[in-house]
Amino acid sequence: MLGVLLGFVLIQPSDFTELQTHLALLLDQYDFSLPQIPQIELQIDFTRLDSEWRKLWSNVPEPWKLNTNGLEFTVGEKIAAEGLTAKHPVVLIPGIISTGLESWSTTPEYRPFFRQKLWGGFSMLHQVMFNKEKWMAALLLDVVTGLDPPGAKVRAAEGIDAASSFVQGYWLWSKIVENLAVVNYDTNNLHLAPYDWRLSYWNLEERDGYFTKLKMVIEGFRKREGRRVVLAAHSMGSTVMMYFFKWVESPEHGNGGPTWVEDNVEALVHIAGTHLGVVKAMSAFLSGEMKDTVQVHPAGAYVLERFFSRRERQRLFRSWAGSASMWMKGGDAIWGNATFAPDDLSDDARSHGELILFRESVLGTEGATSRLRNMTASEASTWILERTPTQFQKMIESNYSFGIERDEEQLKRNNLDHRKWTNPLEIQLPYAPTTKFYCVYGHGKDTERSYWYTREGYEHDEVQPDVIDAQCANVTDCITTRAPLDLPLLRRSQIDAEYTDENEVPKVVNGVRVGEGDGTVNLLSLGAMCVEGWKRKRWNPAGIEVVTVELPHEPSPTIPRGGGTTADHVDILGSTALNEIILRVATGAGDQIRDSFVSRIRDYAKKIQWD
Repeated sequence: MLGVLLGFVLIQPSDFTELQTHLALLLDQYDFSLPQIPQIELQIDFTRLDSEWRKLWSNVPEPWKLNTNGLEFTVGEKIAAEGLTAKHPVVLIPGIISTGLESWSTTPEYRPFFRQKLWGGFSMLHQVMFNKEKWMAALLLDVVTGLDPPGAKVRAAEGIDAASSFVQGYWLWSKIVENLAVVNYDTNNLHLAPYDWRLSYWNLEERDGYFTKLKMVIEGFRKREGRRVVLAAHSMGSTVMMYFFKWVESPEHGNGGPTWVEDNVEALVHIAGTHLGVVKAMSAFLSGEMKDTVQVHPAGAYVLERFFSRRERQRLFRSWAGSASMWMKGGDAIWGNATFAPDDLSDDARSHGELILFRESVLGTEGATSRLRNMTASEASTWILERTPTQFQKMIESNYSFGIERDEEQLKRNNLDHRKWTNPLEIQLPYAPTTKFYCVYGHGKDTERSYWYTREGYEHDEVQPDVIDAQCANVTDCITTRAPLDLPLLRRSQIDAEYTDENEVPKVVNGVRVGEGDGTVNLLSLGAMCVEGWKRKRWNPAGIEVVTVELPHEPSPTIPRGGGTTADHVDILGSTALNEIILRVATGAGDQIRDSFVSRIRDYAKKIQWD
């Protein structure tokens, strides 16, 4: 979603005339015609985008609107009718890209953006259309410090509105907030904890004091309401909470002591948690691509590459250290090898354990001395890192760890190593025997599991600014004069979008091999820790009860974003079943929730090499 969204909005005013010509040629070439749409008299002035959007919105028939239609409070009314009401204070933790980001810089070049949203809202759309370079410069992080580049100052928006919706009509947390309000939640017992998802978790605390503030909010609720707090975390927010639990216990950081979670947290609801990483993160870091960017119509692909190229996307992803927390974890022990993967089906022609594959015709062009081959998750991780700048490698090394630890004594020592805290395979859950975990996620939507890659022309690598004689205007803008014979030696790799074979098992669509999941996060990452890893004392010494609820993805074809029966990674926030689970846990009826499965995750998890 991120790639396509940015690709279609990053258009300069001067490009509209040229774009029209190119699109006409492409549409004609691919024999593609747009459907006839009833004419609506709209003269849109993009300098007044917000008011024009409201004008357009008023012309959209009510059933097709994406935000409010009077049915948002249905779940809350059902729970209230059972006599349930607000009991535990609730804190919501958004996922990656969900929180709005706004500019606080007063330097002359960024002063026009002051207090405007650079991420989320219509001000973002305005800036990327008419001021793309400045917008990108503000959102890029310093590759050395991982903080704001000189002159820029971007901070997370505050309050419940910070992640209620992305733009007007595209809701995120608003439906959950609406239903909580029906059972007597408001700003006195409900808090949304937004954060700058671009930052590494270490820098979240160093720059913004995020975990200190979160600790104070939870303790304040506990003292004021006299009850423990319910946490609900979506996507990367689940990983943020795992880090927070270790941070708050650590005597070197939060200093809350080993019983802090037990004393203050009633339950943690993981909503589509990225526990073991996200496959698409690997392709994003390698080539700036993912399923969303390669499975678009050629006309859309042109727009995407023309206005937000792979190199630009790659540069953004690599500067956002927070996104690296979604790197695949556990290596081959979790994700499989060249001949076997836990989620292989009996009729699979190739194992899912091969994360990156090349066609024989591609391997044949590499020459006899080439070591290029199909790669498993562990091999691909090393291969990708070797093709990233030194500063990115240093960032990974100083902030993250992606292995698996089976020694219980080492797991205890990892409590003091912040690099391990985002990886549930290398840390133990808090000693909180009466706290409960709920893992709620969707299943039934094709999700990228591995990739066919191809090799293109040669290019200069990105390590030149790392050399000792680089000329640097600042820490993010270094130029090294290249020698006359300094030839481009790095072979460009990209997803083999021309390769499609829907008869193969698993099927391949535009170079992407699909597996099971919620459309964004693979099933193994969503559920393996919940049904197996955290059932083992090694990683869950207190025996925290973990309840897993899988929701089938059964979207309504007549309702935008699938309605209340969707289980898509983002749209699940509007799911009727998820809203009911959160309200029951918050109102003290969490014991009514039982394990529920629609996939084979328990079988898959048993095949993982835990021991």
